[in-house]
Amino acid sequence: MSKSLFDRLGGTEGITRIVDDAVEAHMHNPAIAARFRPYLETPGKLAEIKKHSVHFFSEGSGGPAKYTGRDMPTAHKGMNISPAEYMHTVDDIMDTLKKHTIDEETQKDVLAVLWSLKGMIIAQ
Repeated sequence: MSKSLFDRLGGTEGITRIVDDAVEAHMHNPAIAARFRPYLETPGKLAEIKKHSVHFFSEGSGGPAKYTGRDMPTAHKGMNISPAEYMHTVDDIMDTLKKHTIDEETQKDVLAVLWSLKGMIIAQ
């Protein structure tokens, strides 16, 4: 029996490190930094977003966490995220997976998940 995506990402600890590093990458990516840097002024909100992201990816990848945040269209409503911005976000996440030496097959699985979410996030 093969490992779940959750396990291949390093469980809760691994996903937490990936989320932390991906958010950091977003804050330094000139194409999307303006969307993320304001959260530095509200550390509680930033921590909440990271927690929800960890729970979302944990539950969605076969982990024990229960995601209790809003659905993707509601969470991104009014943000009007462009396809280019979404792709920059995906690129940052994929680069973060490489940084964490996540194997190619797992990277492909994460990419498939991210791709499946795009219609719920772009232009909401």
